Formats: sequence, structure tokens, C-alpha cells
Amino acid sequence: MRLIRARVTNYRSIDDSGWVSLDNVTCMVGKNESGKTAFLQALRRLNPVDSASGKFSLRDYPRKGYVRYRRRHDSQPDVAVRAEFELSDEEITELESKFGQGVMRSRRVMASKNYKNQRAWQFDMDETAVTQHLVESAGLPEEIHQYVSSVGTWQELQERLQSIETKNPAVDALIERLPKNDLRQQVVLEHLERYLPVLVYFDNYSTMRGRISIEDIKNRRTTPEELDDADRTFMALLSMVGSSLDDLEHETNFEYLKAELESASIGISDEVFEFWKQNKQLRVQFDLSSANPNDPPPLNSGAILHVRVWNERHRVSVPFDERSKGFVWFFSFLVYFSMIEKIQEEQDRDMIFLLDEPGLSLHALAQYDFQRFINERLAPKHQVVYTTHSPFMVDLDNLSAVRTVEDMDNLGTTISQDILQNSDDTVFPLQMALGYQLVQTLFLAPHCLLVGSASDLIYLQVLGEMCAAEGASKLDPRWVVIPVGTAENLPTFISLLGENYTSLAVLMDTSNENREHFDHINEAMASVGRTPVNWIEVTRVREADIEDLLDPGFYLRLVNQAYAPHLKEPITLRAISDSNPRIVERLKSYFSENDINNGEFDPYKPASLLLKNHAMMRGEINKVTIDSAASMFDRINAMLSSNGVSAGYRPTNGGGIPIGFDLGQSTTIASALSR
Repeated sequence: MRLIRARVTNYRSIDDSGWVSLDNVTCMVGKNESGKTAFLQALRRLNPVDSASGKFSLRDYPRKGYVRYRRRHDSQPDVAVRAEFELSDEEITELESKFGQGVMRSRRVMASKNYKNQRAWQFDMDETAVTQHLVESAGLPEEIHQYVSSVGTWQELQERLQSIETKNPAVDALIERLPKNDLRQQVVLEHLERYLPVLVYFDNYSTMRGRISIEDIKNRRTTPEELDDADRTFMALLSMVGSSLDDLEHETNFEYLKAELESASIGISDEVFEFWKQNKQLRVQFDLSSANPNDPPPLNSGAILHVRVWNERHRVSVPFDERSKGFVWFFSFLVYFSMIEKIQEEQDRDMIFLLDEPGLSLHALAQYDFQRFINERLAPKHQVVYTTHSPFMVDLDNLSAVRTVEDMDNLGTTISQDILQNSDDTVFPLQMALGYQLVQTLFLAPHCLLVGSASDLIYLQVLGEMCAAEGASKLDPRWVVIPVGTAENLPTFISLLGENYTSLAVLMDTSNENREHFDHINEAMASVGRTPVNWIEVTRVREADIEDLLDPGFYLRLVNQAYAPHLKEPITLRAISDSNPRIVERLKSYFSENDINNGEFDPYKPASLLLKNHAMMRGEINKVTIDSAASMFDRINAMLSSNGVSAGYRPTNGGGIPIGFDLGQSTTIASALSR
């Protein structure tokens, strides 16, 4: 059986989740307290791998309707979870071999469970097909065959057979084959209940403890409800090695027992380290000792099993639950998973894993490793539904399997596949995941030019096209331009680039403040043996932005048009005639002093205006501007040849922001950059 969709109603924060479609691997994203855990726990109770966690309680009913519901609970229990499954080819074949071809009109069946913990089934069965199959395969005499062949239900068939006064062996055999109970009930009990996958729930509370009192867990084992998920993980470990609590308690054949435990540890560790890349120097060890009477209960009596983690690099060991939480969680999950998988394979049962915030304590790269574990180890055999609010647990190659979870006023928890319907807080992990992927793609380019802002990118493109039209230099298309903001951000961007680049240059004004950042970065680069970054001034004048390439009068016209709704009168050169050589800085001061646009001047607005109207404004840009821009492009392009790059070499763009976009699409690009 494959789970197609599920629906949770009247459970904790969930009034009605709506039908939630589920893929082979489904990722549920949402804020804390949005209801992700509630959905998984309700679904778990449909058919849990451990019966102790399979019961709904009245305490789980939403408080706002609890009093009214309690009055009708005994006579009209509410359904808490519904799940629709699809039968496999093998399951259909088995049903048809027993009940006849076409017994199931649809492969889809639905299981539900209510607050009285009664499981019910809904499915579309062709009872006529079943009765015809029974009649045709019974070998009845011709006259009896004609008498019973027109019946449509098994009950009618049974009545006609019983009415035959003289029965022969074939009739008696057919009567014996007829279900003693309702036919649908027989299909449920003998088949659908057996096909129903078990649901395995695992969260951070399922991690194994570092010290376990054998006496205590043995006493509590008599009441399964007393065992928590951490206990069950430990019991899974014992099951794997074929040992019992009695063996541990009495230290029967200690050396043999320890060898078995260590063997299990090595096997699981090997599987962990196939996916765990953080530290391969770790090993799990086991020891048995008598309890210390001075320890707190229940560790003060009986035999105590010590689980420790040995670090080969530092040659020390620490208690298991005092080790890195990420490794402890990963190891515990592998123990539990390996045991459950083994048992269910022996019973030939499908499994669905419900992972609540898996890998929450893992490093970002380790979360990627665990995501790979889900896709490579779990998904080929089992369905997986997991919750997260970490961007590193979102599989960007499978965004269609992402479901957003949000707790909405007056509606409770809702789960949706439509991301556009959700708040920014809910989809924030998706935005972060996409942003991280974009950054990783961006930094695959071999030739990176770092500039201050998106407006710099626009001027480089527009001025480059104008220079090319005059036969002068434009920016070499091998450069991928990356806006980084201020010089303070340069170290971060350069560190993200790593050593992937062939050429790296920065186009910014070399003011005294920026020069300090530049010198500090190059000192750091030299200390680790990396090539210093090339710094390029916009003009031969040190303090100049790319806007200073333009004639001041032309640039002011751009500013006045871009900010026309905010200006009482056009800004003149006389109005911004302070001593700062950078026109953008003078405008920032002017906007602040005159409280224009809330005192904020955004250089992107005039740049965007030029991008949209470059064809009409081309004639307003003078030759001095073109010559200055061409000189700047020559100096930038020289950085390529200085790194030994052949002039004829044209590598594929690495996916960053290309400098060669089509000016015919300027409106779209300006809109995209503004975001």
C-alpha cells in the first residue's frame, strides 16, 4: 500500500488540516508551534509500529470544542485521522486470486481512526464479481449452476445454496468457502489490515541515553505505556544483537555479550559514516557495571549499561548523551531504523517513516548528508514524511513535495501545497534555501567582478553598450558581476568564493575607509598564500562612484525624473555644491537635510530609469563620459590577461549575474534587480 493523502481533524491545534497529498518523500515546512508535530502524531496513531503510542485520548481534542464533544463521545466519536492508500499490483493480484478478477472497482482504499480508537475502512468492491468468481470456480452441476449464477451478493448466494434440498459435495464445498462474516469484513480482516503500512515516528526525544538502568527498564517494560521513545531505541539495540534484559542484568557470559554489542555498534557506525561526514574518528562503546548507590534513582541499583563515544583523534571517551547531539541523534536513529526495518521485512509489512524535525542538532552540511540519507537509504523502500524549519533540510530538486504548515486565526493548523497562500514567516526556510542555492550557483563563475550595488551593474551594461557602439571597449563578457553592497561585506563574499575563481577584481571607490578594508583583506589573503584581490578605481580620481562617470547635469536630470513625485522643485547643481567629490554622497546629504523621500536617496532609482529609457537618452551622454567608461573597461579587462587568461577563451557563464543581458528586456531586469 502506498499512502496518497491524509487528513487530520479535531486533534490538538488542528481543526481540519484539509486533505494533504503525500509523495514518496514529503517535506512539511512551518514555524514552531504551527502544528507540524500534531499532524505527524495524529497520522502515527492510525497504525503505529508500537501499540503503546497508538491511542487517541480525549485530552488531545481541541479545547474550544472539548465540553460539547465529551457529551457525545460514547455515541458519536469524532474521526481524528483519515488516510487514503493505493493498493499495489501484488496486493490486487492476491485479492483477485481469492475473490475474482475485478473484485476492487478502485485501487484506492481509505482507513480512518476515531477517538474511541476504532479503525474503519472504506473501499469500492464489486460483490457481484466475487459471487460470480465463487460460482464459476466451484464445479457445480449444470442445473445448480444455473440456479445460483444470477445472484449478486454473497448473502443471496448463501441463501440459495442452503435452500437446495439435496446437496452434493461441490455445493457443500462452496458453502464452506463462503465467508462466515460479512464479505467486506473478511476483505478488511484478512487483507487490508495486513497490507496497512506501519507508521514509524522518530523525534529528538527518541535518542538513546548514556546510562541505562537494566532493573528500571525491566520493571517498566511490563507496562508498554511506561516506556518512552528513548527506551524503545535502547530495546531496538538489544533486539539487533539478540540479547535480553536478563542477559544484561545478570551479566550472563559478559565477554560474549560485550562482543555482540560491539559488533552491532560497528555495523551501525559503518552505516552512519557512509553519510556522516563531520567527524569519522568516533566509535560507540558499551560497558556494564554495578550501580553506584550514591547515584540518583533509578541509576542507584542493579546493573547499569554505559554507552560511551570514543574519539580516536583525542583518545578520550565521554558518555553517549554528553557527546555531540548531532552524532547521538544520527546513531540513535540508525539503531531504531535498522531494527524496525529488519522486523517489518520479516513480517512483509510496508513502513512509512514520520520524522519530526530530523537532524535539528546537525550542522548545515550534516543536514544535507541526512537529506541524502533519506533519498538514498529510506526513500527507495519506504515513504517518508518529515517536518522542518531548516532551509538545509529542504530538497530544492523536489520542491513539488514541499507542504507549508501554518496556524491561522479562527482556522487552526492548515497544510497547503500552494506556497503563495502562506505568510513570509512560514515560507522563510524556503526563501533561505533558494537564496543559498542561488549564492552557490553564483560563485561557480571563474571570473568575478565585485561591485557595490545593482545600480553599478546597470551602468556597466548601459555604458558598455554605448562604448561598443562607438568602437571602444566594453566589459568583457567573461566577467560575472556580483553586487556586494559596501566594502564591509567584501570579506564575506570573498570567503564564500573560496578558491573557485580564476580572476577576482573589485570595482569601488578607494576612499580612505575602503582602502583600510582592502589592505586588511589582502593581508589576510597573503597570510594563507592566496593571490591578492585586484582593486580598480572607477576613475583616476580616488573618491568616485560609477555615477561620477556621467555628466553631473545629465545625472541630475535622471534624479529629478526618478524622484519627481517627491520633489517640490527640481534639484540643481548649485543646491548640492558641497565639497564632497561624489555626487551620490552629495545627494544623500541633500535628501536627508530636506527630508525628501523620508530622507533616503536610493541610487538604484535613477539607474533603473536610465535602463528603461536608454534608447531615448543615448544622445544625451557625451563623449567625455564614453571615453572615461572605455578607460575603466580597459583597466577591468586587463585583470583577465594579468591572470594568464587567453583573449580567445570564452568559458560558460557560471550562473552569476551576467553582464551581457539583453537591453531589450530592460524593464523586466530592472524589476528583478529591484527585488
